[in-house]
Amino acid sequence: MSASNEIFTPNAVCAVESRTALAPVELLEDTYPACLLPPPVESKATSRRLKALLTLAKPEITLMVMISAGVACLMASDAVRGVVLLNCVLGTGLLAAGASALNQYLERGHDGRMRRTSRRPLPAGDLTAGAALLFGLTLSASGTLYLFLRLNALTGVLGLFTLVGYLFIYTPLKKRTPLCTLVGAFPGAAPVLMGWAAARNSLAPEAWVLYAVLFLWQFPHFYAIGWLYREDYARAGMLMLPAADESDGKATFRLILLLTQQLIIVSLSLTFIAPTGYLYFLSAILLGLSFYYCAYRASRSRSKHAAKFLLHASVVYLPLLYLAMLLDKALCGPR
Repeated sequence: MSASNEIFTPNAVCAVESRTALAPVELLEDTYPACLLPPPVESKATSRRLKALLTLAKPEITLMVMISAGVACLMASDAVRGVVLLNCVLGTGLLAAGASALNQYLERGHDGRMRRTSRRPLPAGDLTAGAALLFGLTLSASGTLYLFLRLNALTGVLGLFTLVGYLFIYTPLKKRTPLCTLVGAFPGAAPVLMGWAAARNSLAPEAWVLYAVLFLWQFPHFYAIGWLYREDYARAGMLMLPAADESDGKATFRLILLLTQQLIIVSLSLTFIAPTGYLYFLSAILLGLSFYYCAYRASRSRSKHAAKFLLHASVVYLPLLYLAMLLDKALCGPR
């Protein structure tokens, strides 16, 4: 048997233990295999802190924001300009991550009263409020400056208005009126305007149609979340529509159906305004009808299971609609 194999036999391990029972602590690293040593406390703490910072940035939401800005940038461009696209996506992502972190800083007290958010870094005690504030401010300032310096003033101004609207208008309104979702949808859809402005330094009618698509998409998406966690929102004093709906969800799902219908109409109108053709038009019809079926099913049952299915459908619908836009433009060329 080789020496390397002998190390892992029970007798060999016991022998090692007997030889080192009285050895100084600093000799353990040389005696024991590295895999048997406990990981350093500092590395665990650092790993936990980095994970908390990543969670603070809400990577799923930030990714969707970056995708929306990138799609708009590509739709506005006559040809793919890699540097502009990269700057647009990176700057928008920094801004979105910073806004998410500052939002959690502002709502840390309310997050601690909701089961859904009680494990976020601040209420869970993984980060101090000061660290979260510094992290959010750094990302937000970096993203805003990046948009101004690497792209153009219009994109930077749109990003700044988005940040202010999200943090200082939408966030406080969540505790004051059920109309907060309507107000929050305006800065929530701004990434497509930023993407378009990054490519053209102006806003054409096509940009506003893309804006309307993302604006309307937010309602079935966030109302589904609100219905799933309506007890949590009510407990924390958040006046989201589902939490304030006293008609057993009828008002909430009536709005979901109405706004989903408008979303389908607006998505189809893009064919007549933006550079899209039959591929996108047919895709928008199929995706829209499928999404509406999920909304209709949720409105009939008003169950948490159906609301969760609608939520998942919304997460699938928007990227597929974006993909149809880009494929249509790539395959059919400019019109």
